[in-house]
Amino acid sequence: MTESVPNNKEADFDESEEIVSEDAQAEVLEKSTDSAAEQDADEGSEGAAHAEFQKKYDEVTDRHLRLAAEFNNFRRRTEQERLEAWSRAQSDLAAKFLDLLDDLQRVAGLDLSNATVETIMEGIDLVERKFSRVLTDAGIEAIDPLGEAFDPERMEAVMRVPAESDEDDDKVAAVFQKGYSLKGILVRPARVSVHKHE
Repeated sequence: MTESVPNNKEADFDESEEIVSEDAQAEVLEKSTDSAAEQDADEGSEGAAHAEFQKKYDEVTDRHLRLAAEFNNFRRRTEQERLEAWSRAQSDLAAKFLDLLDDLQRVAGLDLSNATVETIMEGIDLVERKFSRVLTDAGIEAIDPLGEAFDPERMEAVMRVPAESDEDDDKVAAVFQKGYSLKGILVRPARVSVHKHE
């Protein structure tokens, strides 16, 4: 009987060892299953985050391309409208000049046997006044600086004239050709002679 006790102890020890090893195996298996599930979950969340990022990137790229195309269309349309407006303005001004051309042709076509010098000069004077009115209506202003201080921004000095006094120094002595500006923009400078006191 003494021998059966140690055998029982040995059997209990073997059984407990098997239980412990089964528990350890189950625990290791459970941990590896959990870690595999966590890894799959991490990979799944990374994949979802990547897909979400790719979707947002595609949306931003699409929006950018649409805005660029819209801007190009706007720029082209604006340029075309500007050119059309410029062409309309030019055609309006040309129509006014055509009226003047008709008047000049009438004066040039006068029968010289019936026309007097006074009649011809009167016709030319009427055409000049009409021409000046058309230019004024278009916003063109004449620059006639006789007696004014010389301004190199609006005038071109073609010669110097001696001044009698210091007060006349750098003043316009004569205008050889009037200048013109269009709404503040210089079209042609006035050609003048300038007093210089020595």
